[in-house]
Amino acid sequence: MTAIRKAIVVGGGIAGPVTALALRKAGIEAAVYEAYPSTADGVGGTLALAPNGLAALRIFGADEAVRAVATPITRTVMALGRSRIELPMLPDLPPLQVVHRSDLYRILHDLALAQGIEITYGRRLVDAHQTPTGVTAVFADGTTATGDILVGADGIHSTVRRLIDPDAPGPGFTGLLGFESVARHTVDVPPGTMTFAYGKGGYYLYWREPGGGTRWGVNLPQERPMSLTEARQVPRTAWLQKLRATFADDDPGAELMLSTRPEDLLVTGSLHIMPRVPHWHRGRMVLVGDAVHAPSNSSGQGASLAVESAVQLARCLRDLPDVPAAFAEYERLRRGRVEGVAARAARINRTKAPGPIVGAIMPVLMRLMLKTVLNPEKMLAPEQRYVIDWDAPVSRVPALR
Repeated sequence: MTAIRKAIVVGGGIAGPVTALALRKAGIEAAVYEAYPSTADGVGGTLALAPNGLAALRIFGADEAVRAVATPITRTVMALGRSRIELPMLPDLPPLQVVHRSDLYRILHDLALAQGIEITYGRRLVDAHQTPTGVTAVFADGTTATGDILVGADGIHSTVRRLIDPDAPGPGFTGLLGFESVARHTVDVPPGTMTFAYGKGGYYLYWREPGGGTRWGVNLPQERPMSLTEARQVPRTAWLQKLRATFADDDPGAELMLSTRPEDLLVTGSLHIMPRVPHWHRGRMVLVGDAVHAPSNSSGQGASLAVESAVQLARCLRDLPDVPAAFAEYERLRRGRVEGVAARAARINRTKAPGPIVGAIMPVLMRLMLKTVLNPEKMLAPEQRYVIDWDAPVSRVPALR
């Protein structure tokens, strides 16, 4: 068993509290440090939690609270022009759960506080100093924190990733810009149905809101990346005008855009995907979540993979005798899985921002894919049936000679 007693967790979004909860369950004290000066209540749109993500949340008792505020998706449909194609699902698994990011954040934040986990705001990491026995985090305000290890759960623009490897790649732009809102128009589909629509001007998805109206999300083709700040400097009326023009010939896209108010439009910014990160850890520092594997929203697995990685990291630190062994086994357990999901998401992204030739043949192409590569047993089963056995001991895999 490792001698790790205290962990510094950098990042207070979703991955940070999840990591702290998993570490606490493994008997390791964790303190969370967030760069922003206040909580993330009310921030962000929606995200999906797949069955494997809910299974990982169950390990520290957060799954039922999530289900209580989420919308279950029991049916998925692909829209190609006026055609609607039922997408097969995995009937033996519980449904995908769509949850507001702020609700998930609040559940994890409150659970962490209830378990005595300290969360400090306004601590932006700028440096870290390692010794053979520990690591000290240095924050922009001059304060420091010392622990046995430092976990970077600080998102796609991770500072910890740069400290581990100054040459580490940054996030790659997918060629898509994200928007989300709730339209006053209610689509004529059964509750719990999520529709993935390939319109003439772009890709969008939608489902009925339990309280009325239709929630929709758009991935708009964009030539250059825009920071969230830059994208939100554009007036919402201007973005909505562009969206209405893009989907003017689509059903129900046109009605969804027309019945959306500018004040309800959420600009989520450029969509990114993390390329392969060569170094997940160095010394006593290690990465989890989007800081090391952000597969883009097309995967429907980003949050679920972050929870899984937090749990696997905690298991490795619980059972292996030293930090290098624990970090190496954690990477071995996770790298192949997360990179496989990212590769699938990258393929989906290419269909969302097709060139003129691919766009013209998209209806035929998608029908062919449904009969071949989009088979749920081949595409979704390995991802969604993944369940971590918390109680199973982790042992070091001998290195190949």
